[in-house]
Amino acid sequence: MTSVIQCHELGRYYGQVVGLNELTTELPGGVVGLVGPNGAGKSTLLRLIVGEIRPSRGWIKVLGEEPFGNRELYRRIGFCPQQDALYEDMSGYEIVRLLLRLGGFSPQESRTRAEQALERLTMTARMHDRVATYSKGMRQRIRIAQSIAHDPAFLVLDEPMSGLDPLGRREVLELLRALGQGGTHVLFSSHILYEVEHLTAEIVLIHRGRLLAKGALPEVRALLSMHPRRVELGARRARDLARALIGCEEVVSVRVGATAEAEDRLSIETRAVGPFFQRLNALAAGERFGITALRSADASLEAVFDYLIA
Repeated sequence: MTSVIQCHELGRYYGQVVGLNELTTELPGGVVGLVGPNGAGKSTLLRLIVGEIRPSRGWIKVLGEEPFGNRELYRRIGFCPQQDALYEDMSGYEIVRLLLRLGGFSPQESRTRAEQALERLTMTARMHDRVATYSKGMRQRIRIAQSIAHDPAFLVLDEPMSGLDPLGRREVLELLRALGQGGTHVLFSSHILYEVEHLTAEIVLIHRGRLLAKGALPEVRALLSMHPRRVELGARRARDLARALIGCEEVVSVRVGATAEAEDRLSIETRAVGPFFQRLNALAAGERFGITALRSADASLEAVFDYLIA
């Protein structure tokens, strides 16, 4: 897949504060989640991508072009910033339509596109009300609507779920998924890790202004060989299964549930998950341990995130 973003030794400094430091990477198209703790440099990277600020050093190209001051490129990018900066005395419809007019659309097309974008964000019923009367979630919907109204080739969103209730979060996740399936490249930052994991397996993880990991989540987890993989098992003969596993070379440790209610549960650490599952299959075929559940407990984005920033 062609790279949507390329950067080389990209840095951005705010006086003595490092916002982004020596970032050299390429990001693929499709839907990609940008994750990292607060202050990691996520917002700085997104602002560099959309051309809102200029690099302090190095370079960045978006869709093959340098973004800063590039008006033609801006027409191909949609940006939903994290900052809540809307005109309080205007309606949501007026704001979206105004931005479309500034982007070069005709009066009629601006009206049509504004209405369609607001309908996709379920804001039709309130789109003519003043922004000052909106809830935080409704204001977020307006920011997302203006970012998609011109059908950008590349959509960049900084914490798009901020302020949304559970229903709104689900609606926005479905919208981003639909845009990605329709061919729009989407890059979004979020600190809500399970939402990133539900939307895409492609992640970029930065910490303290530096790139820590990039790629499909299973591939990133597989590279963390210094951290044993944790597997949780349920079995009717849990103690017998534990005795069979403890002598296997792939197994680092086995723990049986600490309470009477959890006596049928095993927590296993292995440094070689593939051979371990082969061994488990062989054991299960030869003995009736009554295995009832199997879960890889630390293959989630949250676990990978914790490992990488530790």
